[in-house]
Amino acid sequence: MKHVSKVFLWMIAFALSNECMAQADTSSFAKIGFKSLLATDKFNPTKPYLSQLSPKAVPFVQEYIRKQGKELEKMKQWGRPYFDVYDNILPKYGVPVELKYLSVIESHLQSRLVSWAGAVGPWQLMDYEAKRYGLQVKPVDERTDYFKSTQAAAKLLKGLYDEFGDWSLVVAAYNGGAGRVKQAIRLSGSRDFWDLQYYLKEETRTHVKKFIGTHYIFEGGGGETTMTKAELTDFKTNTLIQNNLFDAADSTITITGRYSSKVVAQKLGMPIAAFNKRNTGFDKSLANGDTYKLRLPKDKISLFETSRNELLESSLKQLLDGN
Repeated sequence: MKHVSKVFLWMIAFALSNECMAQADTSSFAKIGFKSLLATDKFNPTKPYLSQLSPKAVPFVQEYIRKQGKELEKMKQWGRPYFDVYDNILPKYGVPVELKYLSVIESHLQSRLVSWAGAVGPWQLMDYEAKRYGLQVKPVDERTDYFKSTQAAAKLLKGLYDEFGDWSLVVAAYNGGAGRVKQAIRLSGSRDFWDLQYYLKEETRTHVKKFIGTHYIFEGGGGETTMTKAELTDFKTNTLIQNNLFDAADSTITITGRYSSKVVAQKLGMPIAAFNKRNTGFDKSLANGDTYKLRLPKDKISLFETSRNELLESSLKQLLDGN
């Protein structure tokens, strides 16, 4: 297994924020009440969605990457069989596959891990939770079974989402209990994690930020599970508006190959922001070997078709040159 390079980690951190951060211990954030995480920045529809992170989480995530990034990069390889299990089970219960990263911060994917409180297995289920969702704990503890414990955890997570309607609050409730989250909502007068976090225990609010940081290390970007309900609503509204604006004047074409967004946009005479708005996740999807539905203004489609080979050659050259 290859170690992730320091350059790669630096690139991730740089993408999260253009500001440098002092190398402080994560506990220092808790001591000041995480006030440094609060900001008023909103989702920017002119930027690629996957490159964005809630600015309120940036400092913590940067530090988390510094401390945990190398170890979690290794897990991308050795943890793949476990993630395949999670990817197959979670959606069947209406839970986003990204919630698999909750198991990473709960147990580091260790089936035999037992917490000080008595939680067991890769999902760190308490005995009463296990029994509630159909698992036996004696004579064989099924909480250590990846398949059965994931099914139980998925039921628990879906139940929490039905109650709170916000994945950040689900992660908080999974760690600290639904009762404490409801109390924080009542005391704060808000259902936004970034507001009510002050009324949660340090362990719980840190747990949520660890989940966000882990998601970013594995995915290179955010997702629905790292956004508050309000942020998710803004994102979906902006996406709907963009799609309605683009649909009438755009066409799509299915492509494969290691094309570069910068090379394609430059050749087609499109601002990179306009290209990225139409083609979120373009570079990442093609780098993974996936097919991609390229969205372009109708008058650009023919130019792309006639320039396919040239664009691919230039993109590969840019990649080999390290640009």
